Amino acid sequence: MREIKIRTAPFSKDWSEYIQGKREEAEAQTFENEFFNVFGVNRRKVATFEAKVVKLDSDNGYIDLLWPGYILIEMKTPGKDLDNGMCQ
Repeated sequence: MREIKIRTAPFSKDWSEYIQGKREEAEAQTFENEFFNVFGVNRRKVATFEAKVVKLDSDNGYIDLLWPGYILIEMKTPGKDLDNGMCQ
């Protein structure tokens, strides 16, 4: 837990300064890899980018990151409608 706390502060500071006014697509995968690193987890070993899903309107879509049974991440550019990312 101590190591996580040590890695959290620089991660949070770096991204809070950087992300303002940026597009989600530009840095989503870098953010997610660095997020997993905060917890000492190698993302490539447990989670997949752009996992195919069926959205609530029955259309196909993609989730930014999926670690089955643990975490699902759908990122949006600040100010974008989150409902567009909903899946079943």
